[in-house]
Amino acid sequence: MSRFVSLAALTSAVVLTLAACGSNNEEKKAPSAPAGLTVQAGSATSVHVMWNQPSEKAGIKGYEVYRGATKIKDVPAEKTMIDVTGLKPSTAYTFSVRARTENGAFSPRSGEIAVTTPAAVAEDKEAPARPEKLAGKSDGARAARLSWAEATGDQGITSYDIYQGGSKIHSVAGDATTAHITRLRPGTHYRFTVTARDAADNASPQSSAVEITTPRGPGDDPDTAPIDFRAGTHAADGAHYVDMSWLAPETGTDVPSYQIYLDGTFATTLIWGGEAPKGRATYSVFLSKKAGETYRVKLRAKLPDGNWGKFSPERTVVTGEARP
Repeated sequence: MSRFVSLAALTSAVVLTLAACGSNNEEKKAPSAPAGLTVQAGSATSVHVMWNQPSEKAGIKGYEVYRGATKIKDVPAEKTMIDVTGLKPSTAYTFSVRARTENGAFSPRSGEIAVTTPAAVAEDKEAPARPEKLAGKSDGARAARLSWAEATGDQGITSYDIYQGGSKIHSVAGDATTAHITRLRPGTHYRFTVTARDAADNASPQSSAVEITTPRGPGDDPDTAPIDFRAGTHAADGAHYVDMSWLAPETGTDVPSYQIYLDGTFATTLIWGGEAPKGRATYSVFLSKKAGETYRVKLRAKLPDGNWGKFSPERTVVTGEARP
């Protein structure tokens, strides 16, 4: 089904909510509990909480993080990790997570994971030495393994933080010198660095970077552009619209949103409010109130790792012309 966006809204995000078919019970169906929960103390007063997306991730609106029985944080759907701060040193805590859908249904809470923050240390403003000898290699088409030499610090090392580009993506314990990174894409180049953190929450400089390119496995296609992109126009109530249709790129999961460009310039973001369409997707955008004007249109998908994929082929449309 198509929706229209006004010209004034072309530079803001658009949320498109698709009506789900079936009964109210189906619409309110709860997702499964988030799995793979890990909790790692980052310092004497903070922990890093991380989990996997449920299998019904296309309908997830967000997550709720609990400390014991108390909800402490709402997290948007695109994030599956947070740092919890303001904790007490030498204290035991438990954490759990549950998912929330667009229709207001909640998953069961994940199993609780226990963690104890390390003891407080005397005032310490000296950062640990940066980790050295970072090395890495791909582990199949969708994962990588990293290793590094143990860092040193006057108060010891509490945890290591792993960065992909400029974004923190993982944490491991201070006695670990390896990490397994998942949810990567086949045939894609990545750049990783590591920092060390002590109990006073001082972070080391980042390590030198290691660059890894995941291989292309059997059946994997690194082309992330929308498939079979088509565009035409229609008129309604004295206005002209571009009508787009396409198939989602094969990313291994549903595609949650797209960026639409007109004449080479970003116009709007399309975000599926519920489950992404199965098969061919359609969308319409306001162009003009005049016939005979020419526009170029293209779009690209947001990928599971948060990056934007390749653009579709650019299509040219003329207002007032019949649909192809």
